[in-house]
Amino acid sequence: MKIYDISHEMFTADVFPSDPKPYYRPVLSIPKGDPCNLSLLELGSHNGSHMDAPRHFYADGRTIDQLDLYKCVGLCTLIEHNGELGRREIEALTAFSMKRLLIKGTITITVEAAEALVEYGYEFLGVEGLTVGTNDTSKDVHRILLQPKAELVIAENLHLSEVPAGEYFLVCVPLKLGGLDGSPCRAILIQEEA
Repeated sequence: MKIYDISHEMFTADVFPSDPKPYYRPVLSIPKGDPCNLSLLELGSHNGSHMDAPRHFYADGRTIDQLDLYKCVGLCTLIEHNGELGRREIEALTAFSMKRLLIKGTITITVEAAEALVEYGYEFLGVEGLTVGTNDTSKDVHRILLQPKAELVIAENLHLSEVPAGEYFLVCVPLKLGGLDGSPCRAILIQEEA
């Protein structure tokens, strides 16, 4: 069995321009005579490799602790794509991909692609970028994917560059942060070795 860690290290990961940067400071320190080491963390709910909850774009949407974890664990398909991802590309994927989809590359997910992902019953979308969509379309793309009838799970800022395209077993779960709109996550892909 081979395991790929597809999460970025929190304190060195890129941060979305308007988001706070993660920070930590020691509270207890063994070198200073304390019985153990303990740190205080300060970070945004969308720092590092993270997951979005419907509450991120819906005032009354489900929170990160209410996500359906079934969507976050199971077989997935990793593809490589660069550029715009539209409805036609999603329709082509439906012939062979699992309902959990990871996309490696620099992509722009169009509104039409988001609609197709919902229409074809996808449950999970993971991307390398800091967000899905563009500055102009990000809100619309998020709202389509996170809408109550779909509640597609979104993972952003994943580290996929060293993983070959193919099928894997995905484990990508958020911290259980009650009432929040998103959470950092630790994501791995498991590949059975022949």
